[in-house]
Amino acid sequence: MAKISGRRPGRAVTRLAAAAITAALVVTGASAASASAAEVGDAPLFGLSGVDGSNNAYSYVPLGDGTLSPRTKIEGGWTGLAFVGQVDHNADNLADGRWQLGTSGNIWYYEGNEPGKKVGYGWDVYNTVVSVGQFGGAEGGDLLARDTKGDVYLYLGYGDGRVTKRLKVGYGWDIYTQIAGNGDLSGDGKNDIVARDKAGVLWLYKGTGDQKAPYEKRTKIGSGWNQYNALFGAGDLTMDGITDLVARNTKGELYLYRGTGDAAAPYKAKELIGTSGWNTYRLFF
Repeated sequence: MAKISGRRPGRAVTRLAAAAITAALVVTGASAASASAAEVGDAPLFGLSGVDGSNNAYSYVPLGDGTLSPRTKIEGGWTGLAFVGQVDHNADNLADGRWQLGTSGNIWYYEGNEPGKKVGYGWDVYNTVVSVGQFGGAEGGDLLARDTKGDVYLYLGYGDGRVTKRLKVGYGWDIYTQIAGNGDLSGDGKNDIVARDKAGVLWLYKGTGDQKAPYEKRTKIGSGWNQYNALFGAGDLTMDGITDLVARNTKGELYLYRGTGDAAAPYKAKELIGTSGWNTYRLFF
């Protein structure tokens, strides 16, 4: 697991999320009505953070117009990590803590001033883990995990970082090279996910809120997505209450896809928000 000095990573992320809201309102002069829209939308206000190749973690604050602030270093020494995911447990769209999965297969949870606590082991059977928010119908945030066979499992969150035993909710997902999502893309108030297949086609899986069958049949929403080597559901970067997506290409450029809230066309045209250097990050969270 990562050695986190001070043992307060959950608090740091929550603090940065709150700063993101404040910064966006100040910079854009957003009205109280706009702030309320962001609060009621099912879109996490987490900002964008990453772990680079030197195992340093950095955070970028969204400025409300789709652009990001200069990066702020969170901490160094984030070694041996396969996945990091922020989570909102009480549906206020702010991060309450963070899961960290080590390459050894142990998963830890950090919240507030508390030391990290181990909440699972044997997770090295998974090649993809996604923090999907309230995906199974309960209040606590959940985790979705895919194993090397392509089977997909849902872990329901208790709201304190602990998760239930896994529920198998799919198979054949080894056709996908990227899975992302944390928020509502279709405007129905339920969290959704997107997945890119090996041909570069992007598919939307609308959430149902039912833990036994948490998503509907997939629908095609785009093609040509093989130009990107990373897709990440960063929550609401535009502060409009709708979940957005970020994508990084092989040149290290970062693009924003603004969410529309329309399942038929959930993203607007791409916008360049980072011109270079984004390949330095091996993990986004």
